[in-house]
Amino acid sequence: MTSHVERLIGFYKSPLGKIARALLREEVLRFAGNVRGLRVLGLGFATPYMRFTLEKAERVIAVMPARQGASAWPREGPSHTVLCDPLELPLTDAAVDLIIAVHAFEHVSDTEELMRELWRVSAPNARLIVVVPKRRGTWSSIDTTPFGDGHPFSRGQLERLLRDHSFVPEQWRDALYVPPSQHALVLKSTRFFERAGRMFGPTLAGVHCVLARKELFPAVPRRKKAERLIKVPALAPQAAMQIPKER
Repeated sequence: MTSHVERLIGFYKSPLGKIARALLREEVLRFAGNVRGLRVLGLGFATPYMRFTLEKAERVIAVMPARQGASAWPREGPSHTVLCDPLELPLTDAAVDLIIAVHAFEHVSDTEELMRELWRVSAPNARLIVVVPKRRGTWSSIDTTPFGDGHPFSRGQLERLLRDHSFVPEQWRDALYVPPSQHALVLKSTRFFERAGRMFGPTLAGVHCVLARKELFPAVPRRKKAERLIKVPALAPQAAMQIPKER
């Protein structure tokens, strides 16, 4: 079930949500690099990680799924939010240079169709940043955070999904080694958990972060959707009944 937007907003206002945002934002910034003059698309609920793009990017759009609901973003100035079906993005071909997908892949019913749509709207050599909960991670096994909703991924599953749709992974990072707990001692020891977790390897990580680049070949055409047969009664319009006058 897709997280409701109010739950997502509430999580990122909580102490644990603020810590998760800070840790994942570091990875997104590392992958994104210089975004000056780029056209940026946020997918899912990526707005907590996109503020750095507002002043430098040529254009910024935050697409939120209709089932999730949307919130105006940013709080100041015109809204950059679009509410739509992520499998039917209201964009022309090769429209964006950078896609940031957070709380997106794990909630889509057809990830292959999503990848076809992302390939369509991506410009040549466009970059895709994906953050998904890790299949065997502690964050995906506990439903007290939005990372516990939806379908988690293993690294192999995510890599196959990207490569099968002409996106080549270039960089991988695991993050959120801190336990998903609101306990004050855990929150104060965030950096300790992150450093210690990286020493023991990716086993304790909560999410996968990957940077992939679009390949032009082989091209990935969208599926042709079957036309639905709508039966219409073969009846001619009937005029209003006239009541015969009494003689």
